[in-house]
Amino acid sequence: MLEEAEEWLARRSWDAADRPLAQLLHAKRAAGAAGSISVVLPALNEEATVGAIVEALRRDLMEDAPLIDELMVVDSGSTDRTSEVAAAAGAKVVHRDEILPRVPTVPGKGEVLWRSLLAASGEIICFVDADLRDFDSRFVSGILGPLLTEPDVQLVKAMYDRPLGDNPSGARQGGRVTELVARPLLNLHWPLLAGVVQPLGGEYAARRSLLEQLPFPVGYGVELGMLIDTLNLAGLDALGQVDVGVRKHRHQDGQALGRMATAIMRTAQSRLPGSVMPIRLGLTQFERTDDGGFTPLTHPINAEERPPMATIPEYAARQAA
Repeated sequence: MLEEAEEWLARRSWDAADRPLAQLLHAKRAAGAAGSISVVLPALNEEATVGAIVEALRRDLMEDAPLIDELMVVDSGSTDRTSEVAAAAGAKVVHRDEILPRVPTVPGKGEVLWRSLLAASGEIICFVDADLRDFDSRFVSGILGPLLTEPDVQLVKAMYDRPLGDNPSGARQGGRVTELVARPLLNLHWPLLAGVVQPLGGEYAARRSLLEQLPFPVGYGVELGMLIDTLNLAGLDALGQVDVGVRKHRHQDGQALGRMATAIMRTAQSRLPGSVMPIRLGLTQFERTDDGGFTPLTHPINAEERPPMATIPEYAARQAA
């Protein structure tokens, strides 16, 4: 590991317990408008888990302690009861297609996160995946801590163990795309980021003033792209990470992980000097047929990126109002 990365790891890594809730509330009050906080959950068919997450955050960080100002679920086209469950649990629910309607939507997590910048009101925005199980509100309070108490920090990632399934012995076997794709890419091409424990994790918080300057890959490359772009724009010390314990969530099958890995590799390659890549590409995978052969299936990988939200007229008008 580079000496600079090793020093960053020691200096910019914290535990959720390092900043008690009372300290965060004091810092939030002292910050005034700059301490306003929106928590955004991008959700697609997550009725089984989204309600418990919203309930925990509403109870712990809105009612018991007024840390969060806005709790929003952005539904990206669910066909189940995600929206109804989230609203019943106390979240403000917004549909992806209702935000910036003049721009046609495309599928993808990054698309939802990008649009949420226009829908959310906070100066600090915290993103949380909606498929987490056994959710603990310190996932949010922990990563908000450095943003409320460290003026130079602009983006904070959660770090955690990721069990593979319910087997405790598999506590370090989750995050397969992280270990096989993202971490090697960062160590090879952006070694200053080698100390980031969970580069692809979906739980992170950032200042609006940073997020509005970043392009957003529309798909699974959004987290890696955000890390690299923040490093280039604001420097390594703008990044931090907080240990929040154990993250349990739904795991995808190998072929789905392959498609995710392709999008992440495309995002990384597009940020290398001199790289020219098509916006849309395909990944060919194979399935066994009933007659014993293999059939190729080519899946489209949308590598489109949305421009920085600060360049969108509707956003600029809202910020100026």
